[in-house]
Amino acid sequence: MDERELDADLADRLRAAFEAAAYTVEGVAERLGAQGNQALGRNETTVAFRRTAAGDPLDTLTRLFLLQRPVPRELAEKAFPGALDKLVALGIIKEAGHQLAAALDVRPYAEDDRHWWVVADLTPGLDGRREPMRPDYVLGIAPASLSLVKLTVPIKAEKALDLGTGCGIQALHLADRIGHIVATDVNPRALQLTRWTAALNRVELDVRDGSLYEPVEGERFDLIVSNPPYVIAPPAADARLTYRETGFAGDAVVEQLVRQAPQHLTDGGWCQLLANWACVRGRDWQERIAGWTGDRSAWVVQREQLDPAEYVELWLRDAGLHGRPEYTSRYDAWLRWLDEQQVEAIGMGWINLHNTAGSLDAEEWPYEIEQPIGPHVLDRFERTEALPADLTGLYLTMADDVVQETAGPPGAEDPTTIVLRRQRGMRRAEQVDTVLAGFVGACDGDLSVGQILDALASLLERDDLHADYLPKIANLIREGFLTG
Repeated sequence: MDERELDADLADRLRAAFEAAAYTVEGVAERLGAQGNQALGRNETTVAFRRTAAGDPLDTLTRLFLLQRPVPRELAEKAFPGALDKLVALGIIKEAGHQLAAALDVRPYAEDDRHWWVVADLTPGLDGRREPMRPDYVLGIAPASLSLVKLTVPIKAEKALDLGTGCGIQALHLADRIGHIVATDVNPRALQLTRWTAALNRVELDVRDGSLYEPVEGERFDLIVSNPPYVIAPPAADARLTYRETGFAGDAVVEQLVRQAPQHLTDGGWCQLLANWACVRGRDWQERIAGWTGDRSAWVVQREQLDPAEYVELWLRDAGLHGRPEYTSRYDAWLRWLDEQQVEAIGMGWINLHNTAGSLDAEEWPYEIEQPIGPHVLDRFERTEALPADLTGLYLTMADDVVQETAGPPGAEDPTTIVLRRQRGMRRAEQVDTVLAGFVGACDGDLSVGQILDALASLLERDDLHADYLPKIANLIREGFLTG
């Protein structure tokens, strides 16, 4: 591992240079304009290059890091006053003939009123250039890491673990509400760049090297978050990308993270991770994961399921191998290995585990959801775990985001279908009958569940409403249609 470090003085100089140049998400967006930003989002730099021709420090920084274009030394010296030689010595900037180029990606990042800069390896694939990545490649700000940010429950706590930290983006988001953050990774290069990201943003991190929970043996955390190397691939060390693949067989790395989580959580602590899992021929995927979560309260959501061929194509493209000579042989070997493992599909989604007694709720939900989803995850667990055995004494109100949709022939006395739909959280839709719709409509907090059911039973001359509808009411409470 390279022992060079971004010391506090140089980090302050670099941050000051970024701030003086307005090298921020907002500043870059304004400079590039809508067309330039949209093209850059497609990995095309030509429009942005044309819009950064004035040569001021913002243009220079944008060209260096975001467009990966070399710049004249005199412009780089203006962008990094008094710090350029140190950045070259550190390996952030490199000589490129008579010019200078970025050796690493240092890009602005923001959420709400918080502004950061993240250090990672250069973004691959700009302007159609696609080369295989180095095995210890450190991924920067990516859709998966942002998904985990949005999934994380918004709690304040004493201690958190960012397992498989990568470039350190999860730790940035946790820093303002967690007292002590431990960031771990098996990739020494990732740990170094995480330290640089932390130094640049004045974030205190306890950075440790090691696999799974080895670096934190005997410690417990209020929150564990992980975007682990979950790709289910043949165990070929020479072709492995550390940020996405391990030497574990199949989905064993995810299984071990989940199985061992309770040993490293405080009572009531949380473990949340993104994951891929094998859908094995002849076995239910929910039952497999139930074996991992045991007697803990857990909620697993399969957001997508791919067949083996789609899955292999996805990750071969991600590795920059599409169109290369080894593409078809790697494709064939990977597909053959999945077939040998009896994998008929691969599930992709989230695993949320709350370290309290409970059971697993595992479901498929490929539909649009509200973001960030973390607050809803927390609320759903609280609602589920607080459900009493007897609901009849509860006083409920309908959530303010619930709308009712009806369909049926014009002029019909009763609708053919009634759907209750939530506008927030998972944005669920529940098809109900007229009895349940009437019950929900009567939930204004004045009458208890038992009183409303009794009134409906009397009106409809039925004596089975409690048995038939209490389980359905429990589900509506769990999913937030009704609140106590």
